[in-house]
Amino acid sequence: MKKIDARGLSCPEPVLLLRRALQKGEDEYVILVDNGAAKENCLRFGEYQGYKVEIEAGGDDFCLHLKKKA
Repeated sequence: MKKIDARGLSCPEPVLLLRRALQKGEDEYVILVDNGAAKENCLRFGEYQGYKVEIEAGGDDFCLHLKKKA
């Protein structure tokens, strides 16, 4: 599972980091973001790429778990 720490970055950088990681074709990823816009954009991009996305909120940070849909 690939872990991406995109905290402190504003859009579109978190989505670009996620895009680069998804090109490797792994089945699971975790991306950490710290703002609502990055959370929503990474959520939509992950779903568009065929991943199921679950979100955990912790304080100001969001942890998005992406798993490839079967």
